[in-house]
Amino acid sequence: MGIASRASLRDWLRAPGSLSRRLARLGQQGFEVQVLSQRIAPLRQLERRALGLPRRGLTLVREVILRVDGRPLIWARSALHQVALAGPWRALKGLGRRPLADLLYHDKRVRRSELQPRRLSRSGHTRRHMQRQWLVATGTQASSQMLWSRNSVFSRCGAELRVMELFAPELEGQRPGSLRRRMRR
Repeated sequence: MGIASRASLRDWLRAPGSLSRRLARLGQQGFEVQVLSQRIAPLRQLERRALGLPRRGLTLVREVILRVDGRPLIWARSALHQVALAGPWRALKGLGRRPLADLLYHDKRVRRSELQPRRLSRSGHTRRHMQRQWLVATGTQASSQMLWSRNSVFSRCGAELRVMELFAPELEGQRPGSLRRRMRR
């Protein structure tokens, strides 16, 4: 199998609505969120740009692996400026193992930007960081084919939250219910 392409992951990269809900339909035994980290960290360049923030400041970063039937399929990173924690996004602090979708899709005041597919650099900071976390969390190396992500910004009462979701190649061409058959083989 070659590198999972943008075309082969198109349904996932462009899917509107809750990724968590879509993933949950793939498996039989359930969907879970494995929280890898939730901390205050410096802003990264892409996050600053996406959030329209100044060069300085800190952000709350939440990094998770989304699993279906125990199998890790998505690495996700969400970031927002720390001042938004006292305002519209304060519920993020107590989210725990619940999916971020619980905050994003149950509030009519939340708006989402257009989804932006992006291929990560094999040697970029984000990819290296994900690989370290993936290894510690799963005990296995992340696939070298795990390169495609989608990015979007959610806005609530003027405060913005950036979400980046990086897809494992096992999702290539999968539709709800199809992963069950593939995993049993």
